[in-house]
Amino acid sequence: SSARGNSRRKRSVRDALEQFLTELAAQRRASPHTLAAYRRDIARVLDLAGGPGRPVPAGAWTRELLERALRDLFRTRHAAASAARALAAWRSFSRFCARRGILATDCARALPFPRLAKRLPRTLPQRDLARALDRLAGDDAASLRDRALLELAYSSGLRLSELVGLNRGDVDRAGGLLRVRGKGRRERVVPAGRGALAALDRYLAGADRGAGRADEPVFVNARRLRLSGRTVQRVVRRRLGEVAGGIGVTPHALRHSFASHLLDNGADLRAIQELLGHRSLTSTQVYTHVSGSRLRKAYQQAHPRA
Repeated sequence: SSARGNSRRKRSVRDALEQFLTELAAQRRASPHTLAAYRRDIARVLDLAGGPGRPVPAGAWTRELLERALRDLFRTRHAAASAARALAAWRSFSRFCARRGILATDCARALPFPRLAKRLPRTLPQRDLARALDRLAGDDAASLRDRALLELAYSSGLRLSELVGLNRGDVDRAGGLLRVRGKGRRERVVPAGRGALAALDRYLAGADRGAGRADEPVFVNARRLRLSGRTVQRVVRRRLGEVAGGIGVTPHALRHSFASHLLDNGADLRAIQELLGHRSLTSTQVYTHVSGSRLRKAYQQAHPRA
């Protein structure tokens, strides 16, 4: 027992970071973005304990150290959501180290999460968005691509990563369906509207790309490389800025609008959950707070003195 304790104390917590990230990628199918965020958040604490890149003995990873790191985040004006994400990474890593015998106890388990303000998702007005999409014109390759991209994002409620990750083989043109890979690499099949598919056909025909290989990206830049998320963000801001009333609009606003407009027009919440790829209905229920017109309609139809 004493030998095991000495062995544990000699091991550096920093050495476990790569093992932890490997397990996170293999077992939880974490995305590269998530892995990079976890690496950054955990390395911040390790650097605080032992200096940049230096070994960190097990005894240095304490609740006091994590509380100090949390205070540093708030002192440097990090948002509560960023602090909560960092704390989730620390707790997960601490649990991993305790399970592997690197730490004697999981000292992060009892740390409370910061209180997060509930923010309602941003949605775009249904009629204004429809008019903006209908007004998108131009026969050049960039205009045809942008129209297809925006139509498909709104038509199918895709996440940004799902949109840029879409391949030619994921589009079932005859069935009007898309196969998308969401969070945790989970696949789902979602419908695409006739207008979105027609815009996609015009884009592919105008770009003279033919049938294409199954693994070829749908949306590409001028060099025929897969479109980046940053480019999509710029396209959304430039093409739909007027609809948002001059306030910055993001690709996720199209996904929120997709869900809210479905709910406004009578779609079942469970169906919306499936379309969005949410594991829990709790994630989808936020749209019941956004969809005021649906609540008014339900009230007017059901209340005897409405």
